[in-house]
Amino acid sequence: MKRIGLIVNPIAGLGGRVGLKGSDGEELQRKAIQLGAVPMALERAGEALKALLAAHVDFELTTSPGSMGEKSALQAGIAAEVIGSIASVPTSAEDTIRAAGEMVQRGVDLILFAGGDGTARDLCKAIGLEIPALGIPAGVKIQSAVFATTPRHAGEVTAAHLRGETELRPAEVMDLDEQAFRAGRVSANLYGYLKIPYLQRYIQGVKAATPMSESGVHTAIAKELSGRLKPGWLYIFGPGTTTQAVAVALGIEKTLLGVDAVMDGKVVAADCSEADLLNYLSGGCRSEIIVTPIGGQGCLFGRGNQPISPEVIRKVGRAHIRVVSSPEKIQALQGSPFWVDTGDPLVDDMLNGYIEVITGYREYILYRVA
Repeated sequence: MKRIGLIVNPIAGLGGRVGLKGSDGEELQRKAIQLGAVPMALERAGEALKALLAAHVDFELTTSPGSMGEKSALQAGIAAEVIGSIASVPTSAEDTIRAAGEMVQRGVDLILFAGGDGTARDLCKAIGLEIPALGIPAGVKIQSAVFATTPRHAGEVTAAHLRGETELRPAEVMDLDEQAFRAGRVSANLYGYLKIPYLQRYIQGVKAATPMSESGVHTAIAKELSGRLKPGWLYIFGPGTTTQAVAVALGIEKTLLGVDAVMDGKVVAADCSEADLLNYLSGGCRSEIIVTPIGGQGCLFGRGNQPISPEVIRKVGRAHIRVVSSPEKIQALQGSPFWVDTGDPLVDDMLNGYIEVITGYREYILYRVA
């Protein structure tokens, strides 16, 4: 019987909804908790395990104690073998690296890990290409190509792997400099490769940069958008070079990597948290969300824009979500649909279907979200 290893980074993604753009370092983790952040990695690992169980494949599970996997297994109703120990609270990169090494020694056939790019780096350091691994997305800024698009898809890919229906291929482990990221600079580096079970429709691609040559397209999109903006409405602009360039063309001083609230052509709140957005929306003002798909991945919600949470999306409504993108970014997806991973399956389902994408002045397409 195949044996699956599970490692959870319990603090992964802690800073997402409170607008901190990451979770690296104890000081940032303390700040996130003070701002009301709630850990989500254990729950997301549990979702992956439930999807694996639902596939009715035979496997045994080996995991780390407590919050590093055991709790997620219990949540999913799986009796797992628990090995090793946790040396520090909160857990550290050393705990993850040691756990991965112990699982290799135990002879697991694949390691599932819940976290973000930092956790992927730890796995890369510990096992390299020695055995297969697959990421359950739980971080804020996921640039790497070693993650499934959602926790449920991580479980389904693992089941397909156990049935012999996947191919193994090396995939990039990327990570951003978090300090530079919070300062509005994107500095991504390649740290190595992990060998993953690959199913194209369920694995996210590595993030691609937006070409600087698209400035004319951004101006055209801004011209089209300007005719649609209404006085007194709250516009929630997601992060990214496309949304920032469009906002600048509209005369709005938007941050590059933050979620900003705009009304009547002015930023009323920059670098918003989920709480900030809900506070504005509680006043009953009419609102819209303006986002762009992540280049090379096609994700609309759930990667880097977590302050636009399921509750925020519900309050705004699907009909008031505007997507902006250059035609080149759409073409680079090669027909793959947009996808979402908000953390709420009901909101994810609500977002499925076709959505209008503004691609220029008086130009738009309908593109599928799946």
